[in-house]
Amino acid sequence: MAGTRSHQIFSETTKGWGCLSFANALASDRCHKGRCFDMDLAFVRSGLVGLLALGIGACGGSGSGSGSDPGPAPEAEFNVSLTPTPDKLFRFNWSDVSGETEYRLLENPDGASGFAEVAIIPADTTSYDLDVFLPERINASYILQACDADGCTDSDEVFVTGNLATAVGQVRASNAGSDDRFGFSAALSGDGNTLAVGAYLEDSSATGTCAPGDGGCATAQADDSATDAGAVYVFTRSGSDWTQQAYVKAFNAEAGDYFGHSLSLSDDGNTLAVGSYLEDSNASGTCVTGETGCDSAQENNAMVGSGAAYVFTRSGSNWSQAAYLKASNGEVNDQFAYSLVLSGDGNTLAASAVLEDSNGTSQINDDTSNAGATYVFARSGSDWFQQAYLKARNAGETDRFGHSLAISDNGNTLAVGAYLEDSDVTGACPPLFGCDTTSDNNLAADSGAVNVFTRSGSSWALQAYIKASNTQSDDNFGRTVALSDDGDTLAVGAYGEASGATGVDGSQVDNSVLGSGAVYLFSRSGVLWNQQAYVKPSNTGQNDRFSDGLALSGDGTLLAAGAAGEDSSATGIDDAQNNDSAPGSGAVYLFVNRSGVWSQKAYINASDTQESARFGTSVQLADDNNTLAVGAPKAFTDESAVYLY
Repeated sequence: MAGTRSHQIFSETTKGWGCLSFANALASDRCHKGRCFDMDLAFVRSGLVGLLALGIGACGGSGSGSGSDPGPAPEAEFNVSLTPTPDKLFRFNWSDVSGETEYRLLENPDGASGFAEVAIIPADTTSYDLDVFLPERINASYILQACDADGCTDSDEVFVTGNLATAVGQVRASNAGSDDRFGFSAALSGDGNTLAVGAYLEDSSATGTCAPGDGGCATAQADDSATDAGAVYVFTRSGSDWTQQAYVKAFNAEAGDYFGHSLSLSDDGNTLAVGSYLEDSNASGTCVTGETGCDSAQENNAMVGSGAAYVFTRSGSNWSQAAYLKASNGEVNDQFAYSLVLSGDGNTLAASAVLEDSNGTSQINDDTSNAGATYVFARSGSDWFQQAYLKARNAGETDRFGHSLAISDNGNTLAVGAYLEDSDVTGACPPLFGCDTTSDNNLAADSGAVNVFTRSGSSWALQAYIKASNTQSDDNFGRTVALSDDGDTLAVGAYGEASGATGVDGSQVDNSVLGSGAVYLFSRSGVLWNQQAYVKPSNTGQNDRFSDGLALSGDGTLLAAGAAGEDSSATGIDDAQNNDSAPGSGAVYLFVNRSGVWSQKAYINASDTQESARFGTSVQLADDNNTLAVGAPKAFTDESAVYLY
């Protein structure tokens, strides 16, 4: 029979002829709209056992119930080509097939899962762009079907080859300047369609927001009279194309404020929070931009390095500053908003002051130098108010509590890293279960810890105190943290960890590779936390700083970990990783959880790898598991970028 890939067994049912997979059918077996393709299937009549009327039909047949040969599918040989192209696209081209009514694109994403339909393409089309998640398509293959009323004809299988470097997208600043550090921070909306990128050493004296197409925006960006004031760039995706939507500056932008050192986006991308941890005003509390007194409160410099957070909102495509937030107990050099994070709905904001000095019993004493604090704010309508002031139970000098923050989608679980905390405790424990006393020792300097807080109503309480399973001095556990949307999966980075292990759950006991770094994965059941996995890269190297950037997907099944100090000259995905010919180029490692087991999925580099690019400093995953954004804030050049996979 022309145009078929196989023959199938049919059986008459009470409602005509239908399909049912054999128990031993291939993994790729499927039936679609009454047509069977690329499979072995049985069509079985419901009713008495043994009373089966069997017939033979061709794969691709209409399944009309006639039991006769459904007729030929389109008879044609058509060559299909696959070209990886930015941004993260597979472009298919073919010659048109006469008489077809539609095309269908089938995908086998990893070469093993089998084929599934990913697109129905109109007739008389000769090209199609498929948006893909590149790290999970390195072994993919595709079949294009030309179909008419009688069935479908398959093209030859087309395979993905190479490292896919040509498909990697990237965005750059519209006013790129030397050493602006564009990409040091980045935030991706939940749907993956809005990307905010910080350049905390950008130098323009512009204030407010503007769109790149506006007449005065280019002029505002070109002024470099406010050294290291900082800026944020907002990009949006339409189809497969990324364009810059806004250039964002503080209302009170000044030299040395480091605006954009931290930032966060709501799930819908319409609320943006930006930290400026060296901002200098002596204001306290919150105010709505434009209200009486709010603008003037931002303009003095009476409290150097106190820090501030700014909230911007989007209406249509226009961005404007909505609120200005300060700590309730701000002081000189507290560095409020060093880190910050927004809940999914944008109504809860946590911001830290890593050099805040109180001992935790009172906000107004300075008894514990540089212990750190975290502040939680809530939004009601357009108004923001401080909801909580959080300290570590074992607040210690120079612990830098709040250096890293992660929040669940609903805003009710907050993880706070204190990467210079000093206790020698191991594992996770809730308050009052032994760790209250042991956490007070300082026997493992700068080992690091994470505190998990939960909210009930408007009240916050400590749920767990978490340490590494192999706690040691200078490991810096908690320098980065990430949470799944439900808050039940926690990833913690320890970029100073020194074991020479590779892969998942290797030996933790040696210290042979200083500064190689590690990630620890924890899961929550009820109120109890347990370590789930100990994760190392496939090519552990000295001072690679694995976990420098860290992200979890919304469902907690994907982990992306940056190693900004990794040194290979590889490009794209799964290229050669065992060389050190590009010092400080950086890399990202993608891990996947399948049925509770973590394994490395991909080794990822820039498409144009360069020395000292620090690729992997910032890492973001969209909630739909379809976009990875990686920052490479190369120092002392204007070549910084964020790469899209």
